[in-house]
Amino acid sequence: MKTLEEAELCFPQLLNSSCRKTMRPHALSMLSYILLSSISVLTVTLNLLVIISISHFRQLHTPTNLLLLSLAFSDFFVGFLMLYQIILLDGCWLFGDLMCTLSVYLSYLITSASIGTMVLISVDRYVAICQPLHYLNKVTQKRVTVCNCLCWTCSAFLHSLLLKDNLAQPGRYNSCLGECVIVINYIAGIADLFFSFIGPVTVIIVLYMRVFVVAVTQARAMRSHIAALPLKRSVTVTDKKSEMKAARNLGVIIVVFLLCICPYFSAILTGQDTLFNTSTATFVTCLFYVNSLLNPVIYAFLYPWFRKSIKFIVTFKILKPGSYMTNIM
Repeated sequence: MKTLEEAELCFPQLLNSSCRKTMRPHALSMLSYILLSSISVLTVTLNLLVIISISHFRQLHTPTNLLLLSLAFSDFFVGFLMLYQIILLDGCWLFGDLMCTLSVYLSYLITSASIGTMVLISVDRYVAICQPLHYLNKVTQKRVTVCNCLCWTCSAFLHSLLLKDNLAQPGRYNSCLGECVIVINYIAGIADLFFSFIGPVTVIIVLYMRVFVVAVTQARAMRSHIAALPLKRSVTVTDKKSEMKAARNLGVIIVVFLLCICPYFSAILTGQDTLFNTSTATFVTCLFYVNSLLNPVIYAFLYPWFRKSIKFIVTFKILKPGSYMTNIM
């Protein structure tokens, strides 16, 4: 039988070099496993529905939806990366130093691509609402595809530089077997903070505030025309409600996004990101990942075509010949 000391080790057979497990009450551990597993499954499922919907129906092949598709792909893989946090709940990494480093690298790459895609979506909405006459010329499927590719490529390149020491020598900062520690150079960490947080958030807030102001201005202009154009009252009121709903949704997007990512980057500012097996780092990273669960809800469930496409998918009508030509709007 194992002694109490052996039971608390990640690798009981290696008494002198093994890390110790993080001991938590059994009920708390089970709750954490269930919660994280549920978030992971829901994130993968919801984003998979978005991917199938946009990829299958030809009518949905628009520049804006291509951005949503890129976002859904990144969030889809984030759902799988939640397994990283589940494995580390007891403080033990059992898959070697190389897999530890690659897991963190993929986490950085995919979540950064998700943020980058949100910036592209904000640019798309800015042009569509603030410069509607130039939208069709400026925002094309080819340009959006190129931007999506650049977003992923730049994310991969920048984080290869950020984690180059860890990738060159996996496990170099581990103090015992079973530990998964990633240490980032201070200057590189500041650069990542700017490119992954300050820069994107600034762009999103500036563009969305501009969109919000334009939407409110247009709604007020429409309201002022009600008395002058009584015969078009119903159309005007409908348009006004549509504009205000869009403005309200933008506010929700900004608040949810910031609530999910601010704790993570606050941890970076305080240096907590250097120990990825601590409870604090696990919590803020999971909160960061939760945004990938909320994205399909915020961006996709607000569209009627998504609800209609779900019915086609769950009833297997999507398998019928020619279903890709269905009028889904």
